Amino acid sequence: MSTKSDVVLSVKGLSISFRSGNNWNEVVRDVSFEVKRGQTLGIVGESGSGKTVSSMACMGLLPSKISRVDNGCITFGKEQVDLLEEAPAMRGHKITMIFQEPMTSLNPSMRCGEQVAESLRLHQGMSKQSAKEKVIALFEEVELPSPEVTYAKYPHELSGGQKQRIVIAMALAVNPELVFADEPTTALDVTVQESILKLLAKLKASRGLSMVFISHDLRLVSRVADEVVVMWKGKVMEKGSVDEVLKNPKELYTKGLLACEIPTEGDRKRLPTVHETVEGKAVPDVTFLSKTGDPLLHVKDLRKAFPTKTNLLGKVTEAFEAVKGVSFDLKEGETLGIVGESGCGKSTVSRLLMNLIDPTSGEITWKYGEGRAVQLVFQDPYSSLNPRQTAGTALIEALQRHQPTLNSDERVKLAKSLLHEVGLVDESFERYPHSFSGGQRQRLVIARALCTNPKVLILDESIAALDISIQAQVMNLLNELKEQRNLSFIFISHDLNAVRFMSDRILVMKEGLIVEEGASKALFQNPKQPYTQKLLKAALQLD
Repeated sequence: MSTKSDVVLSVKGLSISFRSGNNWNEVVRDVSFEVKRGQTLGIVGESGSGKTVSSMACMGLLPSKISRVDNGCITFGKEQVDLLEEAPAMRGHKITMIFQEPMTSLNPSMRCGEQVAESLRLHQGMSKQSAKEKVIALFEEVELPSPEVTYAKYPHELSGGQKQRIVIAMALAVNPELVFADEPTTALDVTVQESILKLLAKLKASRGLSMVFISHDLRLVSRVADEVVVMWKGKVMEKGSVDEVLKNPKELYTKGLLACEIPTEGDRKRLPTVHETVEGKAVPDVTFLSKTGDPLLHVKDLRKAFPTKTNLLGKVTEAFEAVKGVSFDLKEGETLGIVGESGCGKSTVSRLLMNLIDPTSGEITWKYGEGRAVQLVFQDPYSSLNPRQTAGTALIEALQRHQPTLNSDERVKLAKSLLHEVGLVDESFERYPHSFSGGQRQRLVIARALCTNPKVLILDESIAALDISIQAQVMNLLNELKEQRNLSFIFISHDLNAVRFMSDRILVMKEGLIVEEGASKALFQNPKQPYTQKLLKAALQLD
């Protein structure tokens, strides 16, 4: 039993409701957990499980007009400060938060060092020079390169991992006792994820921090947490030590989360889903096989340079070469994976293939011509959809453009058929994007891409923003559509397990070049290049 001095944060019987019109809907129900001094508590669960809402209540960040705490208490520290009353006084002082997307935490028009220094001047009364010295020391502590140079840079001049280190430095500036980390590595490459996890572990040890690490990724939680809480539909399903819960789960929901993890080896079989496990359904034993044919796409010596400096006459004097002579083929029925760290050029290649940007030089030859034969599925389905259009309107608009010979009734019939094909019901036709879950929105985006009867789908980080349970559903759907429609995929991702699972062949990119390529299994079992070995080592360490 924990003593009061051992416990930094205590949550008991917490229940929270949100307003919907004139009604209040309970989204967190009787949640209890503790964070012990110097330890990390992992909170895992799908979107909507209540994990982030519970943490926002601890931080005093729940929106006042549309939310309310119905029951429970939250206390902090040896003095058992009531956070339901005193959270604003503790926030940014004793308690801080590291958010998922660093760009939402940083002011794009303000230099990075000044953003951190400002909080020191405001909250600790430091002089301008003292605050700058403290910030540079913090930047060194979070292992940013050239801290004095980084101090003067704007957020857009930094990589994703560097921006996240700035946010971590900002959180540490006030010498907190407790840090909430909400999906802090989700949008990062495997190598950057690994470095951020190591950094958090180092800072926790050197500063004696306590931490709440919120994630849908069980691999990450198993790496960083001492204790874990599993949440589902606003309730705590299971809690205990990481070894107890993740190696010997008692609840069907926890077993389901573990079952739908992407395997690190073996054939491309249909993945089990959480709900099949919870409902006790038998998982169909389906192996997805690729039947490859003739080349669909031929890319030769593709190059793309972006201007970085021009003279007074507007002539380009300096340029950044993002893609440096890339060549490859894609066959009918094949899934070609492209991997590499942020900035390696993989997304630039996808935009060149879609003719969204013009190449500097090189050849792109499609067997069926450009346009409707190839479609792009983006990472964030919400930003890909018009929030003012219903699902049906979005599909019909695409059908009007790409299949103009259809009459109105035929378009409606085909749109509903496409919704069914991606696993959405008839009622979805009249619904707006905000009323869908993340997985449902991604299904809708895939249905819209199918309106053109494409031969190729370019999937650019198309599962990165999804919960692990939803990832399994979407990957099953993609593999089913591939077989049924004889599609080819270009699958771009920083998740190496997903790329290995989905792909027949893989290209590894670094600094605009293909440094290694080969059959998926062979490349994972015996990578030849040091860079590929580094990527795979980071992925294995995360597992």
